[in-house]
Amino acid sequence: MDIHEYQAKELLAQHGVPVPRGKVVYTPDEAAHAATELGGELWAVKAQIHAGGRGKAGGVRLCKTPADVKSAADALLGTTLVTHQTGPEGKIVQRLYIEAAEPFDREIYLGFVLDRKAQRIQIMASAQGGMEIEEIVKTHPDAVLQIEVEPAVGLQPFQARQLAFGLGGLTLKQVQQFVSVAMGCYRAFRDLDASMTEINPLVVTHEGKVMALDAKMSFDDNALFRHSALHEMHDPSQEDPREAQAHLHGLNYVGLTGDIGCIINGAGLAMATMDMIKYAGGEPANFLDVGGGASPERVAEAFRLVLSDKNVKAILVNIFAGINRCDWVAQGVIQAARDLKVPLVVRLAGTNVEAGQKIIRESGLPIISADSLAEAAQHAVAAAHGKTA
Repeated sequence: MDIHEYQAKELLAQHGVPVPRGKVVYTPDEAAHAATELGGELWAVKAQIHAGGRGKAGGVRLCKTPADVKSAADALLGTTLVTHQTGPEGKIVQRLYIEAAEPFDREIYLGFVLDRKAQRIQIMASAQGGMEIEEIVKTHPDAVLQIEVEPAVGLQPFQARQLAFGLGGLTLKQVQQFVSVAMGCYRAFRDLDASMTEINPLVVTHEGKVMALDAKMSFDDNALFRHSALHEMHDPSQEDPREAQAHLHGLNYVGLTGDIGCIINGAGLAMATMDMIKYAGGEPANFLDVGGGASPERVAEAFRLVLSDKNVKAILVNIFAGINRCDWVAQGVIQAARDLKVPLVVRLAGTNVEAGQKIIRESGLPIISADSLAEAAQHAVAAAHGKTA
């Protein structure tokens, strides 16, 4: 789960990370009032969307008067902001963060990610802040400092100091501040079950203070039951509407760009199915895992979700029933397929497979059955192109 910048800053501030003063607003009038309340002579008006590259896309504007803040807010709210991370469809700006702008002398990159292969939290830092980490790694790989945290002892101050000295150019006081920021970020990452925390840029202000000028955080969805406050930060408006709808019905859905809709139980089987579709010359339209205990109702909802993508020209149902039952799945397939206008390929295996196949055969519906995954993929690709495998 991703959250907005202002939410990430709120969480990091609770763990001792210095952030500029700011207020979230939803209307131009609120924006002007927030600038007046914050005081100062310069304000940043920041679009709040779940994507990077906002500044380059015009989503961050500096203003010198509350009237300018109101005008900038009026220009941003309700617009679709397109960045290199949103794709061409962009994201709608529904809220803004008004922040007291802090003049700074230097930008630093600081990031925390979960390295699943090493089973460690990896910390990255670079003196070339303000750039995307992918760009830094590509153009200046030697400029990225990295350390791994031993989970038994956690991040140690000497490791943070190594990063600070490796960045170069920091005074002793600023090194101490950097260590405090790094330790606070680590505590937030660990305690909140984060999967990514990024401060880009971490700045050194004109007054010599080390401060988080921007912040991003992502969290492990499977750990949200431990963090009710985090769950309330979820903003479904920033998601693909299909993914938000899937979440409501306990389905795992990710939209893709192909034309073969996939309804599968189990993430591993779903990945294998998409690979087989590609191998057969087709393109999957989605990843969809209906889960181990899919009821007929859930299967029917999965069909509605897949069919909401107008690019879908065929549907492949691939179920290996263990906890699930093939006859249950078959009932859901029949329930959803009665008014289906695209070809449907079904491959069932596992518990009650004979009963499930019988239900499919006796339905009288033009359903294409397959005994193996390879056969199912070939049928689906052929059907999507109006052919027979």
